[in-house]
Amino acid sequence: MRETGQAKGVECIIAPLLPKKCSHPGWGCLKIVCCQAALFRTLMKAKIVITPKKAVLDPQGKTVQNALAQMGYTGIGAVHVGKYLEIELQEGDKEIARKQVNDACHRLLSNPVIEDYRFDIE
Repeated sequence: MRETGQAKGVECIIAPLLPKKCSHPGWGCLKIVCCQAALFRTLMKAKIVITPKKAVLDPQGKTVQNALAQMGYTGIGAVHVGKYLEIELQEGDKEIARKQVNDACHRLLSNPVIEDYRFDIE
């Protein structure tokens, strides 16, 4: 039978390999390595949506709009094609995570000249 431990509902696969057990009752894991690793598995997730700014021509969106019309879909207004990203965060403080995601969106994930972004952290 394989011995496993659980920390915060996350199965520990490291515990069976380590001789020393933690002090958490029923977890059966090495306190320093396993329990902290389990806490950092994904505390939060950032869901990011990046779209072209309203004033910027969106040729990809226009192409999709025309294709939908040619396929017989009616009542389709403007179409905007963007990007959707999910980033797993290991930061425990939601405000720090929010600042990091905002910085990443502004500096790397989007082009702030032609794109807007919004995100939620769950």
